Amino acid sequence: MELRNRQVRFRVRDVFIPDPQKLLMDIHGDDLLWGRAVDLSDDGSRKDAFVVVEVDGIEPLMIVAVDRLLDVS
Repeated sequence: MELRNRQVRFRVRDVFIPDPQKLLMDIHGDDLLWGRAVDLSDDGSRKDAFVVVEVDGIEPLMIVAVDRLLDVS
C-alpha cells in the first residue's frame, strides 16, 4: 500500500520522534484544567506551597504549585 500523501491515524504513545511527552506539551501545554483541591502541602499561604488536585477522568492526582493557579471558585 502506498502511504505517501495519505491521511493516517496513530496513538501519541506510538510516536518515535519527537518524544511523546514533548509532543503532548506542544499540543496541550496551554490547555486549562479544572479540578478539586483535595490536599495542600501546608495552609496554602506560603509562596512555595503545593495543592493536590483531583481532575475528573484523569489519573493520578496532580500536584500544582499554589502560585501557578489561575482561578479558584
